[in-house]
Amino acid sequence: MKRQAKLILDDGSIYQGHVFAHGPDVFGEVIFNTGMSGYEEVLTDPSYKEQMVVMTYPLIGNYGINTEDKQSNSIHLKALIVKEYIDFPSHHRSKMTLKQYLEQNNVIGIEGIDTRRLTRNLRVTGAKKGYICTEDLSDEALIQRVKDAEDIVGKNLAKEVSTTQKYEWAQPKEILFHVAVIDCGVKFGILDQLKNCGCKVTVFPYNVSSSEITEGNFDGVLISNGPGDPIPVTEAQELIRTLAGNIPIFGICLGHQILSIAFGFKIVKLPFGHHGLNHPVKNLMTGNIEITSQNHIYCSEEASISDDFEVTHVNQNDHTIAGIRSNKLMAFSVQHHPEAAPGPNDSNYLFKEFTHLMTHNCFSDKKVAVKNA
Repeated sequence: MKRQAKLILDDGSIYQGHVFAHGPDVFGEVIFNTGMSGYEEVLTDPSYKEQMVVMTYPLIGNYGINTEDKQSNSIHLKALIVKEYIDFPSHHRSKMTLKQYLEQNNVIGIEGIDTRRLTRNLRVTGAKKGYICTEDLSDEALIQRVKDAEDIVGKNLAKEVSTTQKYEWAQPKEILFHVAVIDCGVKFGILDQLKNCGCKVTVFPYNVSSSEITEGNFDGVLISNGPGDPIPVTEAQELIRTLAGNIPIFGICLGHQILSIAFGFKIVKLPFGHHGLNHPVKNLMTGNIEITSQNHIYCSEEASISDDFEVTHVNQNDHTIAGIRSNKLMAFSVQHHPEAAPGPNDSNYLFKEFTHLMTHNCFSDKKVAVKNA
């Protein structure tokens, strides 16, 4: 007999299901992910810190868990919510079941939820605080618990997932560049892509001092993805303001938001965010449409764009900014995940653009920037 579970949202709605992976009852922000695959990477993506993820694809667990696709060394989400869990994976790389992996990390997984109804709720009315409970309590008591739960807005979650000590990633056979990565919740896929471009990578805590970066003789700086609200991540914002114009900078996801805040863009929280592998983005420099992997619930607003920046990419679903750049400041960023872990490779060229910027101090379609202009 499977243990019963309830998912309670702060709007008072309750969804019935049962436990497929045992873990503690938890509170978190409930969001949905539209990827048909990639649950291994979702589990280990630090960007999902403090969130409970609803997978819209109905069958989850069918290819098990391997040791090669993880994006960090631990699970960061609070809970996994699926329509139907598959407990008999079939894949030559599978080392264990999804249930085993969740339970090893003490993370609850629930199935039997009407994920279509739940997703439509979130899609229409926005992401919500939620509570997964396996206790036999009244609905009224459960609803009050979730309403009283702490919100993640205003919390510096990058602080909770960032490394506390600098470290070096695996080196390429031929080192062409030395890149400092500011870890706000970096994914292993990003570090691997830098390595593939000939970059020696040194990873630093999110609050590293500007002097440590400037004294390191780096060719470029990458501000990584990460979870939650970018506004409280003030240390990284100040770092970028200090470095911009003196060293090439590339921001991804939370890194894009941090770069945006550093130079006066207004940041807003989207109703339900972008989480999945099939988000169309228009590259305004080429006119091409790129299918992208995305995972964020905050974005920058075009109405507040700085004179030093131009918009380079636009999300085609809701027309939000998906990329910016400044030739003067030798800085650019995108809201999506060009490392494609998981997801399509349409935006992989952005790592090559970063190497061009580090080589020539300008973008591939621009004249050479003048430092400190």
